[in-house]
Amino acid sequence: MGNLMGSWRYKEPSTVEECDSTWGSDSESDEPAGEDDSGISESVSPAESGRSAADPGDMSPQLSGSPESAPKMKRSFYAARDLYKYRHSYPNYKESRQPEYRNLRFYLNKIPLVPDGIYIEEILTKWRGDYDKLEHNHTYIQWLFPLREQGLNFYAQELTQDEIKEFQSTREAKRRFVAAYSLMLDFYGIKLLDKSGNVARAPNWQERFQHLNESQHNYLRITRILKSLGELGYEAYKPPLVRLLLEESLCHNTLPNMQHSALEYYVYTIRLPASRRRLLRYARQYYRPAHAFLWGPPPKRRGAGGGGGGGSGGNGGAGSSGIRAPAPTPEQQRKGEESAVSTSAGMIVSSHEVMTCQDLAGGGAKGCAGLSSKIAGLEGALMMAGARGERNEYNEMVPL
Repeated sequence: MGNLMGSWRYKEPSTVEECDSTWGSDSESDEPAGEDDSGISESVSPAESGRSAADPGDMSPQLSGSPESAPKMKRSFYAARDLYKYRHSYPNYKESRQPEYRNLRFYLNKIPLVPDGIYIEEILTKWRGDYDKLEHNHTYIQWLFPLREQGLNFYAQELTQDEIKEFQSTREAKRRFVAAYSLMLDFYGIKLLDKSGNVARAPNWQERFQHLNESQHNYLRITRILKSLGELGYEAYKPPLVRLLLEESLCHNTLPNMQHSALEYYVYTIRLPASRRRLLRYARQYYRPAHAFLWGPPPKRRGAGGGGGGGSGGNGGAGSSGIRAPAPTPEQQRKGEESAVSTSAGMIVSSHEVMTCQDLAGGGAKGCAGLSSKIAGLEGALMMAGARGERNEYNEMVPL
């Protein structure tokens, strides 16, 4: 028996369903009553009541024509796999053992970030409110929010497990990390309210939200920030921020371009399934058109087997069971959703860093538009290389 258990191995997930354990808990005691088998809550806010999906004031994604004529949209497997690996601490990834702890030393103000030569204290004291610098500099984000995966600033060093433990036990580093988080929230028009991670609109939220809605490479940065919060001991800070971004993008229509990133990426950086479920139940109350919500329970867990053409079964995954959905939003069309593995250097490269590469090459969002066709070919090559270079089995796995 011991030999049998010792040889038990877990294969890498190959579908969205296998990557997403949000709705697979043994206990659904926190499921609210009054849900039908479509997965859409019957309760809606007063603002939503009396407003149809065709209301001209509703800027959420809408179907053009009948549901049958709209293109079918699916969850991104590459996004699901990227966040699955993050939530499971990058299984089978052999981290480098580098004792210098460069991320920690940077946060202790002992070394500057490379290649700019700027110390953390200068960033925290002089960059706050300098929105042009925070927008157009693309080298600091990997130093402020380190991860156990390589970003596009190859001078920035990946975190290791030992460095994470040391960081979490160092008060000075933790204080500066929270200050860096507050700095970036201010850049996005959000203020940090307390030590529990609660957030709210900042006084200048209208101007900053308008910029954030248009400057979509910042969505990639937000994913990195959320991941880094979890790595360095601030997992509790993530749900309040994700909830605010869902509310602004789905309810208030202040960040309509962020809807897909919030649902496909931000929610799934959260490690606790119950927290993800609460956020997704909240989101589906306001998502329009309601029947196109792709992130609810898969059909097999909704109880009733009725519902027209969604019973093809098998590999559809949550949200890909034959539901007709709106045309892809600008966020869905942008490149870089696919996670790639650099086989030559043996490093994990987050899919969300590819968009920043476009900015570095083209000088911001405007440069990205002109480079899209060239970058697409590069991303395809990275995807193919990653598919060849990845291992297919995990040694250990604890579902999250």
